[in-house]
Amino acid sequence: MTTVGVLAIQGDFAEHRKTLERLGVHVREIRMPHQLDDIEGLIIPGGESTTIVQLIDIYEMRERLRERILRDRMPTWGTCAGMIVMAGYLSDHRPQPLRLMDTRVSRNAFGRQVDSFETELEVSGMDGPPYCAVFIRAPVFESVGESVEVLASLDDGRPVAVRQGHMLATSFHPELTDDDRMHRLFVDMVERRA
Repeated sequence: MTTVGVLAIQGDFAEHRKTLERLGVHVREIRMPHQLDDIEGLIIPGGESTTIVQLIDIYEMRERLRERILRDRMPTWGTCAGMIVMAGYLSDHRPQPLRLMDTRVSRNAFGRQVDSFETELEVSGMDGPPYCAVFIRAPVFESVGESVEVLASLDDGRPVAVRQGHMLATSFHPELTDDDRMHRLFVDMVERRA
């Protein structure tokens, strides 16, 4: 059975866990570096990116995360704050991302909590109706490298979902909707890799 880890040190990891379990996926909450050895894929959830990065460093997980994701090519998906954590570069001076993807990200690109919104997106490779995406104090991709595939963009052209090989990043919160298609897309990436 496929085992997907959810980084469970801060943020909305419980919501990701519930969605994955509904899909029949075995889920492991990841809080320590050694727990990364027993999973086939990883989700870095939304939350507070500065806090998530600080806790990654406090628990000495940075190098093990980079090894598993970059060297071992473990499928990994970052949502909202997780997208910030996975970025190559940030327009802000903090936090220090893991520098996993060839992306430049702007934090809180849409404003404060009160500026949160929902919109429908056409997602490349996703069947069915447009995907209703929930943006909460969301980041946005300022730029992506040539090896990064844009899966979805806003009406103004700004990318909000991308894939780079075995890595996926979304600026919205798929775990806060009943539509599990983004999770299924990621689980498919994990199963193909396994």
